[in-house]
Amino acid sequence: MAKKRSTQTFDGYLHGLPEEFRLALERVRQIIHATAPGAEECVSYGVAAFRHQDRMLVALGATKSHCGFYLMSKQIVGQFAEELKRFETSTGTIRFTPDQPLPVALVRKLVRARIAENKAIAD
Repeated sequence: MAKKRSTQTFDGYLHGLPEEFRLALERVRQIIHATAPGAEECVSYGVAAFRHQDRMLVALGATKSHCGFYLMSKQIVGQFAEELKRFETSTGTIRFTPDQPLPVALVRKLVRARIAENKAIAD
């Protein structure tokens, strides 16, 4: 029987995932924190998310078949299309699997691009 997933906290969201998915998302979580110091964890729209400087930054989620890295920006997904070509993407979303994780350098670039995008919107 699958564990019931709590959507009240970031850790609660991750707790209910199968181990390989939880570990894959934990890895991305660590990269996000290293790239966006001060980012706050929250749950938004039922997935584990990050706020940075009072704006939504990115989110993480999982289904039975893949993990999702939600950039909340179709412009950034398009901007990095060449680097994302080995991953399935849709508007503002990148899908990956534990056995084909997102490269650390790419996650850093994507998070930095989202920070810059949020800053430009705020200015």
